[in-house]
Amino acid sequence: MLISPQSLLDNLRSDVRAMSAYHVPDASGLIKLDAMENPYELPAELKQQLAAHLAEVALNRYPVPTYSGLQNALKTYANIPDGFATILGNGSDELIHLLSMALSKTPAENHHERPVILAPAPSFVMYRASALLNHVQYVEVDLVETDNGFQLDPMAMVMAIEEHRPALVYLPFPNNPTGAQFDRADMVAVIEAAHQRQAFVVIDEAYQPFASYTWMNDLAQFENLLVMRTVSKLGLAGVRLGYMVGRSDVIGELDKVRPPYNINVLTEAAVTFILQHSEVLEQQARQIRSTRTELMTALRAMHGLHVFDSDANFVLVRFPDVDAAFEGLKARGVLVKNMTRVHPMLRYCLRLTVGSVEENQNLIDAIRTLV
Repeated sequence: MLISPQSLLDNLRSDVRAMSAYHVPDASGLIKLDAMENPYELPAELKQQLAAHLAEVALNRYPVPTYSGLQNALKTYANIPDGFATILGNGSDELIHLLSMALSKTPAENHHERPVILAPAPSFVMYRASALLNHVQYVEVDLVETDNGFQLDPMAMVMAIEEHRPALVYLPFPNNPTGAQFDRADMVAVIEAAHQRQAFVVIDEAYQPFASYTWMNDLAQFENLLVMRTVSKLGLAGVRLGYMVGRSDVIGELDKVRPPYNINVLTEAAVTFILQHSEVLEQQARQIRSTRTELMTALRAMHGLHVFDSDANFVLVRFPDVDAAFEGLKARGVLVKNMTRVHPMLRYCLRLTVGSVEENQNLIDAIRTLV
């Protein structure tokens, strides 16, 4: 008996079938300024040393599941305080998924009440996607637009914590896609309100190399705090490594839902080696911070654009006609991210990755022909 293709698909969850897959546009032949990647490769000599190092990796063996060498390298590089533990993920995306998985409850546990994850909006799309895929309720609290950026609404966040009693609150710092760091006092108010309701707070520091502050040293002050990072924005997006730091007992529980070999041996060897030469990555981050300032200055000199402050490696810009600007840039060989349909607060906005000096100049020249 033949089985219809639709009958097979009916075995899949209806909410999964109703979703759209994460879309990555084709950037062939374009200057790629849509994904917040570091535009700089490693120096040729370091690449040769890395290649020789990777050639010695035993590909026939599983990774050591504790990743002790990589853990130690990250501890030194990120100044992880003594007494705190680290969990590794295949990018921060996997860590976000593991958090949602660990928070989700069985039918017997939840009594028809799903646990809640709370986050500001707009923010990283994977918070919502991961929560919903794991049957965790997702609650958003809109940011407040200021003259130059978007900030938390601390009163609304605290009220939402009181109303929804979340198990976890995300605070991206700096925030994607808006770019700015949130005010510290506002974040402390949210962290303390979450603590009173026994909720975790995850500060997502994906863009920390371009920011002026880190919460890593605040871990001892707030017992419900976890700090999550990725090496992607450092210039290692291709190796897919994220890490999260928190209390040892909390990380120990989260580690139970982590696949035992989720970090492959090439990623482990590459990152461990490159972090021994972290000064190269730090110099690249300084260059990006410098060119970010130059890019923002040039954009702010153009008529009709609203350029928001940024502490990340991208700039959010509001255009008079965003769709025409997006298509016009693409026609001129530059791919950026059109955010206008992502969230009502982002209407008419493009997100522009800070590229190399040459890439930024091409972007500026292209925009000048459009405004």
